[in-house]
This record gives sequence, structure tokens and C-alpha cells, in this order.
Amino acid sequence: MPETPVRIGELVATKDPDEVLVSVGLGSCIGLAMIDRPRGIVGLAHVMLPESPNGAGPLRGRYANHAVPILLEEVLALGARPSGLEIGMAGGAQMFAKTSSIEVGRRNEEAVRLALSAASLSVKATATGGDRGRTVRVHAQGGVMTSREVAGEELVLLGKAVGVPV
Repeated sequence: MPETPVRIGELVATKDPDEVLVSVGLGSCIGLAMIDRPRGIVGLAHVMLPESPNGAGPLRGRYANHAVPILLEEVLALGARPSGLEIGMAGGAQMFAKTSSIEVGRRNEEAVRLALSAASLSVKATATGGDRGRTVRVHAQGGVMTSREVAGEELVLLGKAVGVPV
């Protein structure tokens, strides 16, 4: 199946069963998936930073405080129901020196969780933290979310055969 890239600061929602959304190279960024399996609707945001400063740029998925409500709005516009959504996220790694106090990955995860909570949504599955980059795929057909660390196996986070290699 062809893959639709979701780059830094972007988000995509679809109900095309042939589409696979993919974010490559998630380090401290968060790949946030929203999946309504019964309706065949999925969305993926590639969140770069926790919160937008004044005058934030045009990328809708760049900041957690914008990406979460916008992605939610887009999957709902395609017919998803909030009560049917499964939420998964991956990334949030500590990509800088262990002694760094920046901790962008941890802050990104916290900001995404806070924005989800404000929308009365909770995370069902995660592959976050650590010090390795990840690739996330969200398959519209079947509503499967996978995560693969650099030099690791691709694991199913949401969908069939959760927690096992693909």
C-alpha cells in the first residue's frame, strides 16, 4: 500500500482504506494517532513542540495545543465519534544529552496528554521515551497503529495483535 507522509508540523485524517499514514524520524516529536476502527477513520499528527508562542507559524500540527483539537476536528468531520476513538502516541524520546534539562520529548508528551484531557480523551497505547527515534504507521484499513524504534522491530500499538512484531 502507498504511504502518505506526515512530516513535522503536519497532520492528516482519512477514511480511504488504502491509505497508510507514516511519520518517519520521530525523536522528541510525538506521533499522535486517532483511530475510529468501526468507521474506518484514522488521523495522524507529527507534533514538534508543546505549545505555540505568540505569532506561531502556519503548520497546524507543529504545537500540541493546536494539533490535538485540529486533528480531533478533522477526524470528527469525516464521521468519527469521540466515544469510538482510540488514541495512540509514539516518540517523545530524549534526543539530547542525558544531562540536558531541555527534555523536549517529555514536555511534548505531557502537552499532548493535557490537550487530550481537555478534549475528554485519553491515551490507550504509547511507545514513548527512551533515546531512539521511531517511525509510526497508521493503517486506515483495520485501524492499526505500529511503532518501530531505530534498529528495532515494528510493534503493533493499536489494532490486531497488539504488542507483537508485524
